[in-house]
Amino acid sequence: MKALRIVDTDNGTRADITDMELSELSDGNVVIKSHYSSLNFKDALAITGKGKIARKRPLNAGIDVAGVVESSDDDRFAPGDEVVVTGWFMSETRDGGFAEYVRIPAECVVKKPEGLTLWQTMALGTAGFTAGMAVKRMTDNFQKPEDGPVLVTGATGGVGMFAIDILAQAGYEVVAVSRKAEAEGDFLKKLGASDVITPDALDLEGKPLGKPVYAGAIDAVGGDLLANIVAQVQPYGNVAAIGLAGGPKLSTTVMPFILRGVSLLGIHSVECPNTWREEIWGNLSGGQKPAHLDTIANQTVGLADVHGVCETIMAGENTGRTVVDIQA
Repeated sequence: MKALRIVDTDNGTRADITDMELSELSDGNVVIKSHYSSLNFKDALAITGKGKIARKRPLNAGIDVAGVVESSDDDRFAPGDEVVVTGWFMSETRDGGFAEYVRIPAECVVKKPEGLTLWQTMALGTAGFTAGMAVKRMTDNFQKPEDGPVLVTGATGGVGMFAIDILAQAGYEVVAVSRKAEAEGDFLKKLGASDVITPDALDLEGKPLGKPVYAGAIDAVGGDLLANIVAQVQPYGNVAAIGLAGGPKLSTTVMPFILRGVSLLGIHSVECPNTWREEIWGNLSGGQKPAHLDTIANQTVGLADVHGVCETIMAGENTGRTVVDIQA
């Protein structure tokens, strides 16, 4: 079998397409013949060696996979079942989805939901699943469209684009936040954003509270931007934190939480329980299925093209989602 495998070299880690035996794969009781995977920022970090994603090496890259069960020692799955795996430490401590076969514990696998093809599950991938999880946690905590506008930061990233699409379809007024506001504004409005602003528009210059303008937010940036957002959310609004592109530190006060009842919801999709996964995938294949999925997932490549796409992602020059056709 062929795999895009992360290895140690004298010049650091790198990923190369290599031949390997099925027996070399990390442990598991379900073997999946891979059909598709997807490219996320995390994948680009691992493959270019610019981030320490793979905690042990050698290890196959790819944090997502969709395919067909080849064999299973678990009664929940049988050969021929179409299945999906996202997260669960693939490409970190387990061999990932950029390989012709994946072996993984059954606890990490869910059956492909009706209403989505295998390609569509990977067009969504971890990014779409994370957006769906953020929306679920917010709505579970009483977020409603009539409450007011919801911010989405990192709007041109995978999670941001899907969050805009999902929220807009559900009737929310969405304000996209992006440093590419001028260049990508029309595209983001096509996805459903009612307005597109830059992060500077949210700067409170260190004040602990601002005018309560927004009903909630899905934030991919963290750092000072997240602190400013929390301080401008209306009473009982929700902020779903999904990333740290702007830094891991959060310098804020308790005032938004105890004076306005704002909730800061952490979104950790890697170990999301399978009971939640099944519900979230059901939402994404039904009422929350993005209306612009083919627009957001705008290219499909083979394993040989993954390196090049990763370089454009790291350079900030890639817009849209990339699906990897493992069989190509």
